[in-house]
Amino acid sequence: MANPTAQRVWDTALGQLQIHVTKPNYDTWLKDTLGLRHEDGNFIVGVPTEFVKEWLGTRMRGIVSQTVGSILGQPTEVSFEIIGTNGERNGQVRASGNGRPARKAPAMPLDEASPVHSLISSPLLKQRLNPRYTFRTFVVADSNRIAAAAALAAAERPGEDYNPLFIYSSPGLGKTHLLQAIALRAGQLNINALYVTSEQFVNDFITSIAQGRTDEFRRRYRSVQLLLLDDVQFLGSKGKSQEEFFYTFNDLHSNGCQIVLAGDRPPPAIRGMEARLSSRFEWRLTADVVPPDEETRLAILQAKAG
Repeated sequence: MANPTAQRVWDTALGQLQIHVTKPNYDTWLKDTLGLRHEDGNFIVGVPTEFVKEWLGTRMRGIVSQTVGSILGQPTEVSFEIIGTNGERNGQVRASGNGRPARKAPAMPLDEASPVHSLISSPLLKQRLNPRYTFRTFVVADSNRIAAAAALAAAERPGEDYNPLFIYSSPGLGKTHLLQAIALRAGQLNINALYVTSEQFVNDFITSIAQGRTDEFRRRYRSVQLLLLDDVQFLGSKGKSQEEFFYTFNDLHSNGCQIVLAGDRPPPAIRGMEARLSSRFEWRLTADVVPPDEETRLAILQAKAG
């Protein structure tokens, strides 16, 4: 049998890999694999054939190693081991008669003291905020004045003036700075705020499903007074994650909690975004940030240098 801890890690990794590779590649190369064991910084994955082993080793080893390493919280090498076609190989994994891995056994509970359990069982690790991203260090100009004023109002009077608030611009014009400034200011006011990227939201959701902890995931995301979601365009074409965020949005908004979102384009232009979500993003205020003029650019550079 595959080691249950290794299989738990691999189930989580597969969930995350699904959003980074195409469906044909996932179905062909990853779907019928198993997590075998983790030893001396090396994670061993069981594969059905030599061809799959060679393809994964040459084409996908990097992304697989990065994904598993992020789950375990340490640099990890990944190796691929062929599962025998008859019975068991080294007492590790059962295979079906056609040489493909048998159906995965149900996930087994892990010991509470297990280091792997402590690393992957919490669907949400709090996003670190940049302490320099404050309202004081944000250079306000005509190009961003509305967005900055609305952001400050959202931080100090959540749910009252602009709810939801959607900020959009090209990359590098200060969206993340404003969202993190809101979170930092809210913290100073003892307002329970949560800043996450959309990618983290998706990964947390997938992990919670793999571990059967969706209730914990929902409590965490729906118990805040102020939710800040960055890079919202990442949700595009991710149907299940959009559905989960749809209900999260409704739950928070109906309870008067503030929602602030940021993306690289206005809501109707986000490809793959369901209409019921994009329409909600425009319920209150949509503020764009345009490229600054020369004087503002110099002021921004001076602020960063200081």
